[in-house]
Amino acid sequence: MHFLRSLFDSADLAPHGICLLWRPELVWLHVVSDALIGISYFSIPVAIGYFAAKRSDIVYGWVFWAFAIFIWACGSTHFFSIWTLWSPNYGAEGLVKVVTAGASVVTAVALWPLLPKALALPSNEQLRRVNDALKEQIKERDAAMAALEAEKTERLKAEEMLRQTQKMDAIGQLTGGIAHDFNNMLTVILGNVEGLAESVAGAPKLVTTVRLIEEAAERGAELTQHLLAFARKQPLEPRPTDVNALVTSAETLFKHALGEQIEIETILEDGPLIVLVDPSQLRASLLNLAVNARDAMPNGGKLTIETANVVLDETYAASNSEVSPGRYGMIAVSDTGVGIPAPIRDRVFEPFFTTKEMGKGTGLGLSMVYGFVKQSNGYIKLYSEEGHGTTIKIYLPRSDEQAVEIADEVSAVRARGGSETILVVEDDALVLEYVSAQLEGLGYTTLLAANAAEALAIIERGEKIDLLFTDVILTGTMNGRELAREVTARVPSIKVLFTSGYTENSIVHHGRLDSGVLLLTKPYRNWDLANMVRMALRT
Repeated sequence: MHFLRSLFDSADLAPHGICLLWRPELVWLHVVSDALIGISYFSIPVAIGYFAAKRSDIVYGWVFWAFAIFIWACGSTHFFSIWTLWSPNYGAEGLVKVVTAGASVVTAVALWPLLPKALALPSNEQLRRVNDALKEQIKERDAAMAALEAEKTERLKAEEMLRQTQKMDAIGQLTGGIAHDFNNMLTVILGNVEGLAESVAGAPKLVTTVRLIEEAAERGAELTQHLLAFARKQPLEPRPTDVNALVTSAETLFKHALGEQIEIETILEDGPLIVLVDPSQLRASLLNLAVNARDAMPNGGKLTIETANVVLDETYAASNSEVSPGRYGMIAVSDTGVGIPAPIRDRVFEPFFTTKEMGKGTGLGLSMVYGFVKQSNGYIKLYSEEGHGTTIKIYLPRSDEQAVEIADEVSAVRARGGSETILVVEDDALVLEYVSAQLEGLGYTTLLAANAAEALAIIERGEKIDLLFTDVILTGTMNGRELAREVTARVPSIKVLFTSGYTENSIVHHGRLDSGVLLLTKPYRNWDLANMVRMALRT
């Protein structure tokens, strides 16, 4: 206590102004300078404290508070310097300097160890680089998210395609299961109806009955054929075909099917437009599209058939997963009808789906076209707007070969017969009996077998046989193609004609009839049988 009292005892001390000889200019020079320094020192801690309080996230924030105290203490010493000009309270000034010294030492001691850590803090340039790297990572993440979304979309498309494939496989299995037996029955019915019609020519009522039987059988055959087409199980015979020539030749057929209230316009590509396709199936598909267009224009309208050479590039294929890039022949069939409502546009190619009234359609027309185009390695696209009409575009692979001339429809006249010997192999007893009767009526000699084993036994007897006429699907361990291979190995000169209502994969691969194979598709008419037998014997 005595020491503190002695510090504040200034009775024998002189103020600092005496040292300046009380010269006013010197006194006021010190006063103004110390006052300005003190005021500045007092304002700086306020700013630092405000900053530290607002930015609690600042690293080493306590250093700011320590520095603020140090600056405040320094400012206090300058105000005491003014005070001691007139009052010699040097003890109080000394204590303030002690406080200032303590704050200085603490700040200095704390600051130097923090210096390496402060230097380790990232600079603006480093922060910029980190920020740029972060932006790049964000871009990569966004790209990955976009790729993931695209993959999800592709997966959904693939799942939809898988469902469509499974649906077609199911229909194919169903169709294959019924086509063989059903077409056998239709072959017998249609074949015998022709002979029956000749027998009852003089009885009008019976003629009408026979005609109804014939129409019913033809509708059954058409139904089976449409199912096979949608399931891509029909045997095709693609060849280079000029689409323009086909459309021109079929225009009369379209006019007959559509009636006078439908105007038909064709806009054809300049020059030949050659595609690789089965021309008869393409003609049937275009007729199906024309009939659907007619039904969409109940009060009349306009049907436009347009052809063009097009190239579908990688960009188009990327947004249409079913398309392979390349050159195509495009056929567009457009109508000015009622259009297709948006909710059902994705279903129009489904089998048995129809918007027509009960009994007005089977719902297989468009599905047949769809299956045929897909089996031909083509692509089909539908555009429609309610109240404005519909356009269906078919894209078929282009061909650089010369087009095969489109033959006229075969006239329904029975070809002449012959005296050759024909080995008929058929596992359906009714069909076997019918074919035998028809061939013998044409003058041929027939040898009959119900399966491959019986046929080979006949061959082993050494009889002279000119033609093997065999069903593709046979009961037993050997089908028609395998039988033909065995027979031709033993009798190289023998000709072969196949028949079937459902071929499986024995003579048809990738939807196309094998090269050099003659096939008479069931059900067939008597004149079909006669013509194909003569054709097979001439080859």
